Amino acid sequence: MLNEPAAPFTPQNLLIILSDEHAPRALGCAGHPFVHTPNLDRLAATGTRFAAAYTPSPICVPARAALATGQALHEMGRYADNADPYDGGIRSWHHALRDAGHEVVSIGKLHFRGQPGDDHGFSEEKLAMHVVDGKGDLLALIRDETAPARKGAAKMSAAAGPGESDYTRYDRDIAAAAQIWLRERAKAAPGKPWVLFVSLVTPHFPLTAPPEHFYRYPPEVVGMPKLYARDQRPTHPFLQDYASTIPYDASVRDQATVQRMMAGYYGLVSFMDEQVGKILGALEGAGLGASTRVLYTSDHGDNVGARGLWGKSVMYEEAVGVPMILAGDGVPAGRISAIPVCLTDIGATALEAVGCAEAPPPHATSLFQIALGAAPDRVALSAYHASGSREAAFMLRDGPYKYVRYASYPPQLFDLAADPEELVDLATDPANALLIARMEISLRQRLGGDPADIDAAVKARQAAILAANGGREAVLARGDLPYSPPPGVTPAWS
Repeated sequence: MLNEPAAPFTPQNLLIILSDEHAPRALGCAGHPFVHTPNLDRLAATGTRFAAAYTPSPICVPARAALATGQALHEMGRYADNADPYDGGIRSWHHALRDAGHEVVSIGKLHFRGQPGDDHGFSEEKLAMHVVDGKGDLLALIRDETAPARKGAAKMSAAAGPGESDYTRYDRDIAAAAQIWLRERAKAAPGKPWVLFVSLVTPHFPLTAPPEHFYRYPPEVVGMPKLYARDQRPTHPFLQDYASTIPYDASVRDQATVQRMMAGYYGLVSFMDEQVGKILGALEGAGLGASTRVLYTSDHGDNVGARGLWGKSVMYEEAVGVPMILAGDGVPAGRISAIPVCLTDIGATALEAVGCAEAPPPHATSLFQIALGAAPDRVALSAYHASGSREAAFMLRDGPYKYVRYASYPPQLFDLAADPEELVDLATDPANALLIARMEISLRQRLGGDPADIDAAVKARQAAILAANGGREAVLARGDLPYSPPPGVTPAWS
């Protein structure tokens, strides 16, 4: 039962900055031992950091669709993988704000379908990055035991090092466009409060970081990832399926390669923080700081080698968790909230920020209210139905407990208060049967049904999309992409 809501916040502008693949603990303010994130740390010091924030799906396209609609994947009934992108068919908070007369502008990566006639709800989209050909990652539709190993996986280690990539260049353009928009918007008549959604692409791989950031992280600083040794890695069947299809670690030959990849990732985190600093500096320089609240988060995390995993796609905290910071007028300063939250709460937050009366979806709650402790009994939900998975994975965070449920594989259960590194799977101990049963009931209530039925429904939709694109052989012939190219860059198929 939720507490009574706190008083509404005075309507103001809202600046949302979304990064891509930022692990939740890769922040100085989150206690990371060496990562350099001074701009985000300063933002956290002036606002509230949500320490139990999650993505609705640990992969780009479904996470961003759920962020747009405020609905979990099973509630949308579509947009569950990287080959089923958001097309504007379900109402978003962008639609709601625009319809209410608010300016709501996006700059940067959206990863929607982006085809002629699609209306994503924004007043304007600048430098928009959408999925390739309006189709996205069709190889993700092949999820059974015949799924081929992804060829693009080997490029992750090869690209790691100092330098510039399409993504760092794109992020520089996004940050510049955001600074220009803020400076020019400050000259305009005030009008209704606006929302600016700035979506960066780093620290998503390629792990090529500008030299000034890459060399911050030499081997003696980064060390080695936790549980990286072969005899330390968990052997859950879901992880085995993932490794056979997305073999990122198979191309990692030695410790030096691991540390070069880590330096690339953390260098990109610092590079991204630098871009955030430029945007926040422009906000203040334009005189908009006092009238604008700021929300920072990411679409999902990154394993950064932990347990031999790279990228996202699993339900460990490194991948399914996200950093989340809210700052501005009325937001408690220097506070850390342990209440579970999700990217699906962002729409409700945007509605309240600007004073839009439209009600958010049932399970979405404004982060302003949560920052004040108005919703202490919430749960957070995530689901994965994409590449590397032969069956669905669901994650429920309820208080200190995290329950990971698969369609048929053994579940996992972690007590994150006692075991924040997820080293002890409580589900293997028969003494925890009653706790598992309680978590199962809570998950089914949130899903509105049997996880196996949802798994089957998603697979049926994926089979239909696969057939509509010529079937397995046609999709295999199309090729693989290691990552989506920015606007104007030719896809590098392999």
